[in-house]
Amino acid sequence: MSYIDINNAKPGDEVYVIYRNPHVPSVANVKAAEIVQHPKDPNALALFLNDTFHVIEDDDAIFSTSESAQQAYDNHFFSPYDE
Repeated sequence: MSYIDINNAKPGDEVYVIYRNPHVPSVANVKAAEIVQHPKDPNALALFLNDTFHVIEDDDAIFSTSESAQQAYDNHFFSPYDE
């Protein structure tokens, strides 16, 4: 899986995240997002996802490809022991 090193990210980078629906916590999807300049902190970056700015946290898993994000999603939500 190819995680993004946020220290090397720049505004305009397209990334992929596993996004949990805030209204239905049991629902998660792989979503495309964009790295943008934080709207209130010129020294920070944020994610622009679903027409909303999201602060990037240290434990966020941000991927460079949709395939990497989908693989992480599958590994996390569909364990081989679920069969």
